[in-house]
Amino acid sequence: MDTERLIKRLNLPEGWGAPRELVYEDIRADALTRDHLDDDVRGINASLDIIRRTRGGSWPVEPVTADFNFVDLVWHECEFREGESFAYAVYDLGGHYLGCCYLYPMGRRTRLTEDKLEYDVDVSWWVTPDAYERGHYLTLYRALRHWVATDFPFAKPYFSNREVPVYG
Repeated sequence: MDTERLIKRLNLPEGWGAPRELVYEDIRADALTRDHLDDDVRGINASLDIIRRTRGGSWPVEPVTADFNFVDLVWHECEFREGESFAYAVYDLGGHYLGCCYLYPMGRRTRLTEDKLEYDVDVSWWVTPDAYERGHYLTLYRALRHWVATDFPFAKPYFSNREVPVYG
């Protein structure tokens, strides 16, 4: 089967709605909206190298502008509302911006191959260099594992980051 250009839609129960806020240990994730524009632009532009190193993928290729990122955030809002993907801005409980996390359909971010057909969601994340140094990359990974298991209807997540922590 040629799966290279396929995207496997998220299988969501009728009437189910994604949580707009998630909390785990000392971090909080809020559904990503245009209200996060300033934090997100600063965070992305300060994190270009660490995003490429830890998350991998083809984004970002260069610093983002507020105009470009505004369009991206509105796109994330629409996708969230329609249940097509779920993106969150992540903060510590003191309100400091840490980065973002994403739950995408398989095939959108990671090429869908026969060995990946069994997965039902593609999970990725990034944090700022400061948040990485303070251990939030691992904390956010643990949080994502917890949230996917308890707050989302996914049974088999695929963590697509280039750097996936070893965690039992």
